[in-house]
Amino acid sequence: MAEKYDLIVLGSGPGGYVAAIRGAQLGLKVAIVERELLGGICLNWGCIPTKALLRSAEILHYAQHAKDYGLKIAGEIEADLEAVVKRSRGVAAQLNKGVTGLMKKNKIAVHMGEGKLTGPTSLTVKGEKGEEKLEAKHIIVATGARARDLPFAKADGKRIWTYRHAMTPKEMPKKLLVIGSGAIGIEFASFYNDMGCEVTVVEMLDRIVPVEDKDVSAFLQKSLTKQGIKVMTGAGVEELKADAKGVRAKIKDAKGNVDESEFSHCIVAIGIVPNTEDIGLEKLAEMEKGFIQIDPYGRTKSKGLWAIGDCTPGPWLAHKASHEGVTAAEAIAQELGNKDVHPHPLDRNNIPGCTYCHPQIASVGMTEAQAKEAGYDVKAGTFPFIGNGKAIALGEAEGFTKTVFDAKTGELLGAHMVGAEVTEMIQGFVIGKTLETTEAELMQSVFPHPTISESMHESVLASYGRVIHI
Repeated sequence: MAEKYDLIVLGSGPGGYVAAIRGAQLGLKVAIVERELLGGICLNWGCIPTKALLRSAEILHYAQHAKDYGLKIAGEIEADLEAVVKRSRGVAAQLNKGVTGLMKKNKIAVHMGEGKLTGPTSLTVKGEKGEEKLEAKHIIVATGARARDLPFAKADGKRIWTYRHAMTPKEMPKKLLVIGSGAIGIEFASFYNDMGCEVTVVEMLDRIVPVEDKDVSAFLQKSLTKQGIKVMTGAGVEELKADAKGVRAKIKDAKGNVDESEFSHCIVAIGIVPNTEDIGLEKLAEMEKGFIQIDPYGRTKSKGLWAIGDCTPGPWLAHKASHEGVTAAEAIAQELGNKDVHPHPLDRNNIPGCTYCHPQIASVGMTEAQAKEAGYDVKAGTFPFIGNGKAIALGEAEGFTKTVFDAKTGELLGAHMVGAEVTEMIQGFVIGKTLETTEAELMQSVFPHPTISESMHESVLASYGRVIHI
């Protein structure tokens, strides 16, 4: 006989486990189904362990530049790759235990194994307990996504890597090819460059981090080049062959010239594929390129079946998945009779993006070009970190903050930042956009001194010809 719940969540990543917790908080009987590790890719193989790696690289960078801060470090500074990876895996393990504890705290039943839908509100789980049959009034699919392979050269974990292989390398690459310059590709390029590897980045579009504002892309490319990374835009890898010694790549550059180069390893970071095959979705949900189509609350075309996170349309970000999880859980509770919960649909224009390379990138809303294409009369302003006292004191004067406004209404349309700690500061603009702020409120806000966040204030002033410190 099938076990019955109010809500079953298929997948325990940052969307799934958050949805389960919110459902439990609202009084629902909740179960979660996970085939591998609680916390999903983000906690175990993505967001968090990569940041641990990048933190080690950052410390190494500062140690190697101690002279710039008036310090002397005796002896040679070098990276212990095994220890760096061990620290990263330890961070992931700690968080995995944390999610396990949260499941117990919220009385959420955990079923470990492969889940497959048998209907919009039923599924089977094949795992440690054999085959289980589960039923619920509602099911949320939160199965996430995986790295996309090159069609002519699939990752082998030895010479051709995905992000998972790049996080647990058995040896330090000597010469690394990174294909793709989105967040994942650029973060690993930055990490391995700081660790002493020779890095080449190949991007098929005309600029790196192409979803960002053009000014950010140009600044980052200049900075990465200065750090020793070779950046090739408008270029493509036409052939990739791996053997025991390394990787040979035929790369066509922006001028159409094809050159064959040798590398010790290659990271493929050309996007993701949703994990939506073979889980029973064929007749239950509308699909587009493998992604489950949903309404603003997470509903699919089948009553009782919902979807969130990376298996749904982008942006494919952990915090977007978590927010969707809360929204879906609240909408489900409302449908089940809870009159005290009032879910709000997700506004994709207010989702921030962060890339943790060196220097960091953060943004929210429209780029200047997007705003103009949308028909806005735009006011935009930029403030460089070289005019910010805290940035200079930190020795991090590279970077800027840029804001984009509707000239007619003063609405904040977008904000774009590159430099030290901008991933921590972007939330100020996110809150501003969520509150539908205008330039007037931002100008009248008092920013603490000395902080890098003062550049946020100055960029708003610059948009209206009132900048102070440049």
